Amino acid sequence: MCAGCHTPFVSPFPLDEAGLCMICRQGLRGFDSAYSFGFYDGALQRLIHLLKYEGVYTLAAPLSDYLVRALPRHQPLDAIVPMPIHWRRRWHRGFNQAEMLARPLARRAGLVLLCSAVARTRGTSPQAGLSDRERRLNVRGSFSVRKPELVRGRHLLLVDDVLTTGATASACGAALKQAGAASVSVLSLARADRRFSLPELFAPAAKSVPSEGWS
Repeated sequence: MCAGCHTPFVSPFPLDEAGLCMICRQGLRGFDSAYSFGFYDGALQRLIHLLKYEGVYTLAAPLSDYLVRALPRHQPLDAIVPMPIHWRRRWHRGFNQAEMLARPLARRAGLVLLCSAVARTRGTSPQAGLSDRERRLNVRGSFSVRKPELVRGRHLLLVDDVLTTGATASACGAALKQAGAASVSVLSLARADRRFSLPELFAPAAKSVPSEGWS
C-alpha cells in the first residue's frame, strides 16, 4: 500500500523509495494521509449498504465504533469534518451517512465536529466506471469552504463511508487546505480494493446498487 493514501497495489513496483504512489509523488492528493477500517467487500459492504441505501439508521453507532478502532492515534487532530453531499442528494436520501458516522466518532474522540464548514456546491456525475483522471476532473471545484475561520490552522479529519480512488476526498481536502487547514487526514469505514484478481474475472456479476444522479 502507498504510505500516503494507502492505495493497495499488487506489487511494490508503483511505489518509490519512500513508499509513495505516483499520484502522491506528483502532489495530486488534496489530503495528507488516508486510513480505513477494512476493505469494501463482504459483511462490511453489506452493512454500509444497509445504512446508506436502506436507511437502517441504527447501524450508524456500531459502524462508528469501527471508525474509532481505525482512528490514527499518532496524528495531531483538532476537528472532524463529515464528507458533505450535494443538497439534492441529501433531499433525496434524507440524511448524510458521513455525518451520522462522524457524530458518535467526535464524541468518543473528544474532537470538535464541523458539519457546516464545507459544502458540496455542485452535483457531479456518478464516479462509477470513470478512470482515476476522469474522477478527479469530475469532482474538481465541487467543494466550497463556507466558514474558513472554523478550519484555519486546524488539523482536520475528513470522515466518509467509502474511499475508492480518493478523488472526492482529495477535492474536498484541497478546498479545506486552500481555506487554511494545517492538514487533512481521511478516515473511512472501507477502502475499495481495486487490484485485479483473476478469480473475479470468472465470478458471477455482483448485484449493483442503483445509482443516484447527484453525489
